[in-house]
Amino acid sequence: MKKILILTAFALAGLASAQDTNTDTPPADTTTQDTTAPADTTQDTAPADTTDTTQDAAPADTTTDPAADPATDAAPADTAAPADTTTDTMPAGDTMMMTAEEHFNRAAELAAQADVAYPAAFYDRTLWKSAVDEAYLAANMNTDRAYAAYLAQLYTKTQWWINAYNAWGKLGTLGDTEKQYASLSAAKLAYIALQRGDREAAMNYVQIGMEWADSPSLQAIMKRLQ
Repeated sequence: MKKILILTAFALAGLASAQDTNTDTPPADTTTQDTTAPADTTQDTAPADTTDTTQDAAPADTTTDPAADPATDAAPADTAAPADTTTDTMPAGDTMMMTAEEHFNRAAELAAQADVAYPAAFYDRTLWKSAVDEAYLAANMNTDRAYAAYLAQLYTKTQWWINAYNAWGKLGTLGDTEKQYASLSAAKLAYIALQRGDREAAMNYVQIGMEWADSPSLQAIMKRLQ
C-alpha cells in the first residue's frame, strides 16, 4: 500500500513537471485587433439644412409706411428729389411738348389717384412722386402763383417738410389755409431739430411757424425750449 502511494505521488509529480509552464500565454493576438476609429467619426456635423442663411435678410417690403404718429416722421434732407427709375414719368420728348398747365393738370390727376391708392401720403410712393414731379415742372415753367402754391401743398401733403417750408416761405403773403400748411411744416421741422438737440434751429422754426399760424404743436415745442 505504501509503495502504491509512493508511485502515485511520483507519477503525479512527473505529470506536473511535464506540463508546459507557458500555457498561460496571452490570447491569440490581442495587439492586432482592429483599433481603428468607427466607420465614420468625422461625419458632417453641420445641420442637414445647408441653405444660405444670409439670403433676403432685408424685409420683403422696405417701403412700408412709418408709424401713424406724424410727429415721429423724419424730414428728408434739403436736397434735390432722389432719382426713382421706377416712376412712370413721361419721356423727355413728351415732357418738352407739354405746357405748364398740362403738367399742373397731370399733377392733380396723379394726386387724386394717389389719394385712393395709398393709406398715407409719402413722396417715395410712385404716384405721389409723379404728382410732385409734375407740379414741380409746372411751377418752374410758369410763374403763375397757383402752380407754386400747389407744389408747396403737395410737398406738405407728402411730408417733405423742408421743401414745404421753403416753398411756403417763397410765396410771400399766404391765405388762411396756406398759413396752416406752412405752420405745420415749421412745427415738424422744429420737432425734428429738437430731437437732434439743435435747440436754436428748433426755436427759429417755432417762431416763424407762429408768425404763420399758432398751433398746439408749436406751443408744446415752445414749452420744451423754455
